[in-house]
Amino acid sequence: MFIVINGGGKVGFFLARKLKNKKHNVVIIERDEKTCKQLATDLPDVMIIYGDGCDVSSQEDAGTSHADVFASVTGDDDDNLVACELAKITFNVSRTVARVNSPKNERIFHKMGIEAISSTTIISRLIEEEATIGDIITLYTLKKGQIALVEIELPTEKCKVCHKQIAELKLPEDCVIATIVRGDEVIIPRGNTVLEAGDSIIALTSVEKERELKEVLID
Repeated sequence: MFIVINGGGKVGFFLARKLKNKKHNVVIIERDEKTCKQLATDLPDVMIIYGDGCDVSSQEDAGTSHADVFASVTGDDDDNLVACELAKITFNVSRTVARVNSPKNERIFHKMGIEAISSTTIISRLIEEEATIGDIITLYTLKKGQIALVEIELPTEKCKVCHKQIAELKLPEDCVIATIVRGDEVIIPRGNTVLEAGDSIIALTSVEKERELKEVLID
């Protein structure tokens, strides 16, 4: 597929990297020049357009008229709405996906025919119906930022926790593995559940323990 992403921040970067690794053609539109230079270094196989995704000229430069999917993932809901509407109306993109930062805005996006979601992983699944990105990301933040639901994908090579039971892991305090996604299978884990390479682990953790959890599982 050919996918245009508006926004080259953390969400846009991980999304572009995931989709590019799956052999999709990806273009990123980013308005910050410094970020564009960094993206060009970190994603050498992805075309980076320095411009505003809310402008016709920038979307034109990105080839939006040929896009199968247009995803706007900036931190500004208004910009995401405008960019997606522009892609739909001006460039006839049949599928638009937007990151929504404020849940109260989801209804507006859906009314406009834009798929509205709030996490990189869900965006990726919506676009290609595949699972998870290759790094830890925060899906939702609960209790005023004190608790987070996070997703970690175990590496397929040099996986230090693979073939181990969950009970064997020295998980940080305040961390609980809630679900394991293995291919098309969703596993509710127990202490004797054995982890496998490529597993996507959904865990509930205190925000302060996110980094420590990552170190236990993949670093």
